[in-house]
Amino acid sequence: MDQWASVWFQWVHDWGYPGIILLMALESSVVPIPSEIVIPPAAYWAAQGRYNLVGVVVAGTFGSYLGAAATYWAARWLGRPLLLRYGKFVFCPEDKVVRAERWLARYEAGGVFFARLVPVVRHVIGVPAGIVRMPFWLYSLVTIVGAGLWCWVLAWFGGTVLGDQPDLVKDPTLLLHVMRDRSYLISGFAVALCALYVLVMRLTAKPIPSRP
Repeated sequence: MDQWASVWFQWVHDWGYPGIILLMALESSVVPIPSEIVIPPAAYWAAQGRYNLVGVVVAGTFGSYLGAAATYWAARWLGRPLLLRYGKFVFCPEDKVVRAERWLARYEAGGVFFARLVPVVRHVIGVPAGIVRMPFWLYSLVTIVGAGLWCWVLAWFGGTVLGDQPDLVKDPTLLLHVMRDRSYLISGFAVALCALYVLVMRLTAKPIPSRP
């Protein structure tokens, strides 16, 4: 992971906003690139004057939406049986598909929104949304809002929490280690939001429909 993270850091550093869009599009599809090692470094470099922080959030959100939309339409066109059979070859095994389906069945549009904050589910929530033909405009809306919020949190982390150490620009490996040491702030935010949402939805959610 350290080796790949260094490569992705370099892409963000050298390619600018297109690099952010590309990596976040991959992150929001079925390719397991953590957004936590894309947006925080970009925001960190924004704090050093290389990028604009708002531009980083917009690029990250746009890339997330592109990847999520591609996943949705691929699932809608291919269908569930084909994905269950061949999904493992594109980082989307059956257990992930089933888990995402159950999440969507219980939490619906709000589930898509909060899925943008949940590891593993975040990458594949577009699959059940496409399979059940969730209205694309609604899927797009909650995806953009959820991805935007998550990118803003990560940008805050990168710009504020890491931004006071300008020497990290010269050492991507050290930057990765510092991010790991301080990642509890991101994790705590995501856990708090998801716990609150799950608590509310458990009190109001309808039963999960059984599959014939």
